[in-house]
Parts: sequence; structure tokens; C-alpha cells
Amino acid sequence: MRRVLVVRTDSDGDVLLAGPAVRAVAAHARVTLLVSPAGVQAARLLPDVDEVVVFAAPWSGYRPPPVDPVATEDLIDQLRAAAFDTAVVLTSWHQSPLPAALLLRLAGIPQIAAASEDYPGSLLDVRFRADRAAPGQVHEAEAMLALVRAAGFEPAEPPDDCVRLVVRHPLPPLPDLVPEAPFVVVHPGASVPARAPRPSDAAAIVAELGARGWPVVVTGSPAERALTSAVAGDHAVDLGGRTDLATLAAVLAAARCVVVGNTGPAHLSAAVGTPVVSLFAPVVPLERWRPLGVPLRVLGDSSAACRSTGARECPVPGHPCLASVAPAEVAAAVDDLARHPRKALSA
Repeated sequence: MRRVLVVRTDSDGDVLLAGPAVRAVAAHARVTLLVSPAGVQAARLLPDVDEVVVFAAPWSGYRPPPVDPVATEDLIDQLRAAAFDTAVVLTSWHQSPLPAALLLRLAGIPQIAAASEDYPGSLLDVRFRADRAAPGQVHEAEAMLALVRAAGFEPAEPPDDCVRLVVRHPLPPLPDLVPEAPFVVVHPGASVPARAPRPSDAAAIVAELGARGWPVVVTGSPAERALTSAVAGDHAVDLGGRTDLATLAAVLAAARCVVVGNTGPAHLSAAVGTPVVSLFAPVVPLERWRPLGVPLRVLGDSSAACRSTGARECPVPGHPCLASVAPAEVAAAVDDLARHPRKALSA
């Protein structure tokens, strides 16, 4: 059977969005997924991934690591020994695949495909440029799926199913702290600060939901424990730092609705079929990064001064694109979405 290396060296959310492309490749070949440490948990949640290779790529990430010559040489040796037939490098439209392609070429991989605006020289055998006319207007998952199709990997699923997000099942059991009654999740953090609400605004949303009778669970990573504690206050269950990504998926799957910024748990919510109230900062295009395939309400000032800047730290005092969203508006969106029937998802 063919062996294909799929590369996506970004965070968990980006790796989850690569799922449809990975499934298309897996219909034809055995898949190894090369990811960064920030994406390894999502890689292990994706169906159809046979092996995961982890490399701290110095060309990607919010705080990219320095170049490590020894680790780089070890990666090249590992990939050479695996004797892959093909590699597909998945990136966003604003990223270059060429650093990864160079390493893959040094590893002896004979066929390499990627989307690249930059001249690739001899690094790419398939140079895909679907985003050239309107960068950012194609959803991230659709763009990656289009690339693997150009490389010869047609999806085995019907058109309506091939772009859906999924995770492996069964998911872990729920933590004992999760309420038995229908509850709402508020995820106040984000891997990129400009895409998260201010802590005080998130706390006000939690308080408003609690006042309307919703049990609330606040989630976050181990690094966000101070944030989740402050946001949860006396109104919510604080699960900050108490879940890995698979357990977080189980919590989100059990929730009636999730309130979250443009960050990984928004896409994880979509992958488990839970409606999303998206607090979306317009620093990147909504068309590219919205949660796919679930009932959705998008809140935030889409015309704010930060629009399309790609900023990682909010460039406007007061973070007005999200601070302008009233807690009552969020709670009303939750009330509306929670009435939607849930779809049964499995993978």
C-alpha cells in the first residue's frame, strides 16, 4: 500500500481542519501525519491517521522555536527511513510550504505537493494555486481538501460529507465535575490573543448565562488556569487545565452550546456536532475560519479597525470588535441555538 506523509505544523485547531484532507488521502494510502507539539493532540484524535510524527518546526507557531540542527537531521533520517511515496504539505494561504518541502526533498521523498505563491524551484512536483484569485475566501478545510485532490487523492465520501469535521470515537468519559443538567461551555482563551474576548467580558457572559438558569462550564488549557478561574467566578464550573483535548471533546459533545472565540475548541465543537456562538474577531476572514457544519451564530463587529490585519495582539485599544458584544446578546444566541436538535456524529 502507498505511504503518504501529510504535513500540518500548526496548532490543534489547524490540524482538526486538516481532517477532511487526511481522510481523502487515507482512502488511497497509509497516512503518517507530521505535526508540531502544539498539534499532536488533535493529530491523535483524527480518524484514518496511522502514525504521528512530531517536530518543532521553526517556521510556524505563535512563538516558533529556534532552529535545532540535531532535531532537523533526526527528522530527515526518520522520514528517509520510512520511504514515503508522496508528501502533501498543508498550509494556510499566508504561509510558505517551502521550508518543509526542502526537508522532505532532503529526506528523498520523490513526490511533493503544496500550495505555494512563492516560486518553488525544484522543491515541489505539484504546485497548487487555487487561492490566487481571492485569498482567504475559501474555507481552510476546503482549501486543504482541494490541494490533496490536485495531488490525486479524491475523497471516497459523497460531496456533502467530504468536508465535515470528525474525531475518533469513543470519546473519554466525562469529568465528574460536569453538571448532569443541560449545560453551556464558555471557552474564554485563544492561542492568538487578538482572537479571544477580554477576561472581564467573558466573565460577564458567564454571569449572564447563569442568571438565565444555564449551568456553565468554563474550559481552558493548563496555561489558562488563572483565566478560567477568574472567568468562572462563583457562577460556573472551572475545568481549566483539567482536560486533555480528547476529554475536552467529550465535554463539548455533551454541551448544548459552546461560546468561544476563533480558536481550536471552536473547530472541535464543530467536529462533535455542538452548536457554536462564535465571538469572532475579524483580524482574519470569517469565510476562512468559521466553524463548519453546525448551527452557528457569529457575534462581533466585522467592520472593526482590526479587520483583515492578521494581528496577533489586538491593535485597537479596548478590543472593541468583541467588547461591543453585550452579554445579553450572547445569552440570547445561546438560548436560540440550544433549541436545535443535535446530530449524532461518529467516526
